[in-house]
Amino acid sequence: MDVFSQDKRSRIMARVKSKDTGPELLVRRILWRLGYRYRLRADDLPGKPDIVFRGRKKALFIHGCFWHGHDCKRGRRVPKTNTPYWVGKISRNRDRDESNRAKLRSMGWKVLTLWECELKDLDQLTTRLIDFIRD
Repeated sequence: MDVFSQDKRSRIMARVKSKDTGPELLVRRILWRLGYRYRLRADDLPGKPDIVFRGRKKALFIHGCFWHGHDCKRGRRVPKTNTPYWVGKISRNRDRDESNRAKLRSMGWKVLTLWECELKDLDQLTTRLIDFIRD
């Protein structure tokens, strides 16, 4: 069990990126290779989608399993320290994510959420991206 001091944990958490993450860069590379051009982090749309195809009204979110409470092994993991804080935070993240997806859909946008754990099979990911964009 890795239990860090509060100071060390703070330094670790401060290094967690919210944009240009490894999973996001992977998806962007695949889309670019496929010839699709996109915009990043649309600040004017609910939830600031990671990747946007404005002309097609399509928005992609690329979520970390832990941070957004996915149902996979990593997403179900509950920290052993400061547990009430993390459970509440992740629950609020999930609620906010669902609200943002609903707002986008009500504006006529199609939304795809990709989870970090789903990005390992590159062939399946590529097919999923193509199907979403062409739909």
